[in-house]
Amino acid sequence: MPQQPKNYMTPAGAARLRAELKELLYRARPAMVETVAWAAANGDRSENADYHYGKKRLREIDRRIRFLSGQLAAAVVVDPLEQGPRAGGRVRFGATVTVENSAGEERVLSIVGADEIDTARGRISWRSPVARALQGAAEGDVVSFATPGGTEELEILSVEYRPLD
Repeated sequence: MPQQPKNYMTPAGAARLRAELKELLYRARPAMVETVAWAAANGDRSENADYHYGKKRLREIDRRIRFLSGQLAAAVVVDPLEQGPRAGGRVRFGATVTVENSAGEERVLSIVGADEIDTARGRISWRSPVARALQGAAEGDVVSFATPGGTEELEILSVEYRPLD
């Protein structure tokens, strides 16, 4: 059986996935099983919308449970606060990096797990082209990466490791 690739995530990201899994396992799924059992007891299942919807929703919940279980099984939880002293001022997973593009616009980016992406908050996946270009670089370095519009360059203004909620 092939080994599942590592799924790096922050402690907060892992906690969110565990909370969702717990919610599905102990509240949502049992409630839906109860609904399906009630609908099945109402007789003819061929025209029973509650039964068909319930079964469909139960399959969706089970699919999400399998996905979350797999993500957590492959999880490698990396705390940004512990990563910082070992990084030696270089960009690694969990870093919060302030960058400036060629137009002089500054952005703050935090490198997080694939399940934690939130571009509105500057959270980018460690697998993204931007994060891959930044990894290993330090303050003052200029990195470049390919975009659909061509090559973009970013200057690293600061690298810090802080807790991410």
